[in-house]
Amino acid sequence: MKINVLVAEIGSTTTVVNAFSDIEDRPRFLGQGQSPTTVLEGDVNIGLNNAIENLKQNLGVDEIIYDEMLATSSAAGGLKMTVHGLVYDMTVRAAREAALGAGANIHLVTAGKLRRSDVKKIRNVKPNIILVAGGVDYGERDTALYNAEIIADLDLDIPVIYAGNIENHEDVKEIFEEKGKEKLLYIVDNVYPKIDTLNVEPTRKVIQDAFEDHIIHAPGMTRVRNLVNGPIIPTPGAVMEASKLLKEYIGDLVTLDVGGATTDVHSVTEGSEEVSRILISPEPIAKRTVEGDLGVYVNMKNIVDLIGVEKIAKDLEFDEEKIKELIDNHRPIPITDEQKKFVERLTLEAVITSVNRHAGGFRDLYGSSGKKTLAEGKDLTNVKWIIGTGGALTRLPNRINIIKQIALNNKGDKLLPTKESKILIDNDYIMASLGVLAKRHKEAALCLLKQSLRID
Repeated sequence: MKINVLVAEIGSTTTVVNAFSDIEDRPRFLGQGQSPTTVLEGDVNIGLNNAIENLKQNLGVDEIIYDEMLATSSAAGGLKMTVHGLVYDMTVRAAREAALGAGANIHLVTAGKLRRSDVKKIRNVKPNIILVAGGVDYGERDTALYNAEIIADLDLDIPVIYAGNIENHEDVKEIFEEKGKEKLLYIVDNVYPKIDTLNVEPTRKVIQDAFEDHIIHAPGMTRVRNLVNGPIIPTPGAVMEASKLLKEYIGDLVTLDVGGATTDVHSVTEGSEEVSRILISPEPIAKRTVEGDLGVYVNMKNIVDLIGVEKIAKDLEFDEEKIKELIDNHRPIPITDEQKKFVERLTLEAVITSVNRHAGGFRDLYGSSGKKTLAEGKDLTNVKWIIGTGGALTRLPNRINIIKQIALNNKGDKLLPTKESKILIDNDYIMASLGVLAKRHKEAALCLLKQSLRID
C-alpha cells in the first residue's frame, strides 16, 4: 500500500505511527499502529518497525511504502533543558517561556552569574540543550558573557543557544571558537530585547532545530534516520505548533493535554484589551505550562492526595474501600465503568488545577489614592475554543462535561475562559502528529485538524 506520510510519535513507553494519504489533494487520516518504545534496547527503530507492522494489520495490508516519515519524540526524558538569565522576572522568564513553548522539560533555571553549585547541577542534569540569555539589547553585558565562559568550559558535548544582549554576539562566538565548540553554538535574537517586550518565537524555532540536529545522537536514537526522513521535534512542541496553526483559522484557543505522567496546557491568545491595560508584565501570545505532578496514571497518587480519598468517595458515591481498591488496581487504560469514573474524577482535578496554574488573575493594590486592581499572568478571558487532546480527554465518556467545569469553577479572581467558550475534541488523537506535519504540509495539517475536531 502506498502512503504519502507516516508520522511517528516516539513516546517514553509507546511508539505510535499515524498514516496519512492524498496530502496534496484531499488529505485523509488512514489509521494508526502502535508498539512499545525500544530506546532501552538501544535502537528506537525496533519499536518503530513494530508499530508499522501493527499499522499493516490494522489496515489489512501486507506492505506499506511511504514517501515521508516525520516524527515527534518525548523518549529518553524528552527535550531536557537548563535556562540561565540575568533577572528572574525578566530575561530568565522570557527564556523559560521560549523553552517551554518549544516543548522542553526544564530541569534547572538560574538568575545571575552561575555558581559552583549551579555548574554541578548542570552536570547532573545532563541537558540536551542549554539556553543562555541576559540583558536587554545594549544593556548589561557581563553576566551573560561570564555564564557563556563557564558553560563553554563544561565537558558537555551539547548545543548551547545564546539569546541575550545583541552586543555580546561577537564575544560569545569567540568564546566558543576558542574552546573548539563553535559548531555547538546557536546565536539568536534576544528573547527580552527591551523592558516589557518578549521575543520568544525565534528562540523557540532554534530550540527545535537544535533538538532535531542532535536528537539522533541520543542513546537508542542513533539509527532513527534510517526510517525517519523528515523533521523530528519534541512532542509537546508539536502540540503547540498545531495549536498555533489552528488559532490562525478559528481564533484564540486553549489546548489541554492530560497524560499519564503530566498535564500540559497550551494557550494561543492575545487576551482582552481591558485586561492588557492593567497587566503588570507582558505574556507571550503562545504559552505552554507543564504540570509534572498531574498525571492520571504515573502520578495518579499525587492527584488522589490533592483531592483526598474521602472526597473522591463522596463525589463518586462509592465507599472508601472501593476507592482504595481502584487505587491499588489502577491501570493505564480503564476498562470497567467504575475505573472510568475514577479516572474521570482524576482528570477533572488535573484540568481544573492545571488551567488555574496556567491562567493569571487579578490583584488589588492599596495606596494613598485607595484600591487599584491590576492583572498579572496569562489572560484567557478572550479564548473562544477549548480543545481536549491526550488519552484522557479524547477517550473518556464525560470529557466534554469535564472541560465545561473550567468556567464553572471560576470564582471571579482568575483570568479563565468564559462559559461562552466552545469545546472541541481531538477525536482521532493526532494533534501532535499534525503539528510536525505542518512543518512540511501546512494546508494538509489544517485540513486534518478540522477533520479530527469535527469542524467545517
